Amino acid sequence: MPKRRYTTISIPIPLYERVKKMIEGTGFSSVSDYVTYVLRELVASYEESKLDFTREDEERIKRRLRALGYLD
Repeated sequence: MPKRRYTTISIPIPLYERVKKMIEGTGFSSVSDYVTYVLRELVASYEESKLDFTREDEERIKRRLRALGYLD
């Protein structure tokens, strides 16, 4: 079986702590597992749509990222 390769992505510590608390008692064993799941879902959804991002889509995504602490 081929060895999986990984990279590191930095997120703000307060966001990490919020996600850590949020996943307590769920099937996710770590914040990394949860973030990987969320990103896979997002990418799959985007690839499924086969649509270009509209200006409205871009603004909606920016609002979500701000709410998660990724953007100021």
